[in-house]
Amino acid sequence: MADTIALEAPRDKGVGLVLASQTSVHSGAAVATLLFPLAGPAGVVAVRLVIGAALLLAACRPKLRGYRGRDWALIAGFGFVLALMNLLYYLAIERMPIGPVVTLEVLGPLTLSVLAGKGAARWLWALLALAGVALLGFGGLHGDGFDLIAAGLALAAGACWAGYILFSARTGSRFPKQDGIALALTVSALVALPLGVFGAGAALLDPVILGLGAAVAVLSSVLPYTLELAALRRLPTGTFAVLMSLGPAIAALTAFAIAGQALSVAEIVAIVLVVAASAGAVRSRAAAG
Repeated sequence: MADTIALEAPRDKGVGLVLASQTSVHSGAAVATLLFPLAGPAGVVAVRLVIGAALLLAACRPKLRGYRGRDWALIAGFGFVLALMNLLYYLAIERMPIGPVVTLEVLGPLTLSVLAGKGAARWLWALLALAGVALLGFGGLHGDGFDLIAAGLALAAGACWAGYILFSARTGSRFPKQDGIALALTVSALVALPLGVFGAGAALLDPVILGLGAAVAVLSSVLPYTLELAALRRLPTGTFAVLMSLGPAIAALTAFAIAGQALSVAEIVAIVLVVAASAGAVRSRAAAG
């Protein structure tokens, strides 16, 4: 009995860490929307990535020697995808509530899971996700929350998210600890900074923007990476992935709490369908593996 409790305690703590990570990252996005009128999406992305990269570099102090050209090419590709993913996502949440955007974005990793999976069940999860997206569009088209341009941006961000997963796996096998993500985030900051300066100019130096931008960087980058790394040490990969699939639901809740973004019943049902599809696809893939 005591042994069972001892084994369950680290796992329960791991679940809490994942939920805290998801709450943190989506809270950061909700705070970011408050900055859009001051600096625009590109400016907020630039501030977030620059501050996040600086904090991670200071914490990780990654080594720069001993790597080959292909390793640095991997970091460059990873950083570019990371910058593009964030920019597309922020452009999308400027136009549409965070919950539906994350619901569409998660189709990228979901598609990756379906294609990499085995068995007929994976296509059931794909159909369930499509039903959720169709309901999201149908419900939104009868209200004022759905935006076709935002939907396209969210789907493109989802494709980048799938690329992020692939790059992250390859980087993790070549760079120790969090060195890879710290270096990739630095590249993404260098990519995003000129766009931010072009879009917001001197406004990026405003103390309010820098202060809230630092909060977004901690909430959306530094804290989630730290919490997820700690969670992966306590949870099986499959359990971790299923918990991460709760992202759209957590995003909707945090956006409502922080930014007052309410959803229609149809949008809520759509989010539930996509969350169920994502969790099911991950579990099916784990079982097949």
